[in-house]
Amino acid sequence: MEFVLLVALIAILFYLFASIKIVRQGYEYTIEYFGRFTQVAKPGFNFFPAFLYRVGRKVNMMEQVLDIPGQEIITKDNAIIHSDGVVFFQVLEAAKAAYEVNDLYNAIMNLTTTNLRTVMGSMDLDELLSRRDEINARLLTVVDEATTPWGIKITRVEIKDIQPPQDISNAMARQMKAEREKRAAILEAEGLREAAIKKAEGEKRSQILESEGRKEAAFLDAEAREREAQAEAKATQMVSDAIAGGNAQAVNYFIAQDYVKAVSQFATSPNAKTILFPVEATQLIGTLGGIGELAKEALGEDAGTAVSAKPSKRRNPFDQQ
Repeated sequence: MEFVLLVALIAILFYLFASIKIVRQGYEYTIEYFGRFTQVAKPGFNFFPAFLYRVGRKVNMMEQVLDIPGQEIITKDNAIIHSDGVVFFQVLEAAKAAYEVNDLYNAIMNLTTTNLRTVMGSMDLDELLSRRDEINARLLTVVDEATTPWGIKITRVEIKDIQPPQDISNAMARQMKAEREKRAAILEAEGLREAAIKKAEGEKRSQILESEGRKEAAFLDAEAREREAQAEAKATQMVSDAIAGGNAQAVNYFIAQDYVKAVSQFATSPNAKTILFPVEATQLIGTLGGIGELAKEALGEDAGTAVSAKPSKRRNPFDQQ
């Protein structure tokens, strides 16, 4: 009797332990009742009667990464490239991921590979190399929409590498080099043009300033000549008035003026080392004295008190000792 009770106790304990389901964090278990799905066991302690309920699938609920193997793709412009990628996904509903699709990982891989060929095959090679973000976005939209009934969420699709054929790579390298040389030549030509423009503008500004300077100098010169002419005219008028008044000394003004100019020419000759003045040069002092008298009379001074400048008698170098 005791043995039977012991066996029964052991059987009960075994049944209880068999009914306890411990689910790890990050996973969810599907529970089946005689092979039919009933509910999902969450992480932690769960109790389901043994032999009646059993664990159907253990579903990983964490975000996972799936590698897309490399494959050859023919682009729109008939270029053959080799490309691969990765897919990031997360299961949101364990029941759908377990029962809506058979072999979830294989299904995602084949779906992504097919859409990768479709998307990249509709683009030119240049677009594939320069618009990876657009390719990733299009693949993400298409694959995520197709996998929604499976209870998963495609979080990211990334193209890891795009390898064109070697001859195309060499041609692209030569094209890139030619483009860089072209840009360098254009920039150099633009620099030379800017330098020429700046130089021409500087010369133009210099000529303008020089012209303005000559203009200002000519204006000042003309103004000076005008004032000189006015002064000369005034002096001439004064002398003319004096001559009209009967003053014979006024005639000496014009004679002395021309005489002084003629005498001054002796000193301007670059080859002249000895200057010989004519005898009549001694009379120049007397003429200038007459001009002084004329000026005093023109200023209204008393003629009787005017001091006349009497020319001093100079010795003629040709006189006898």
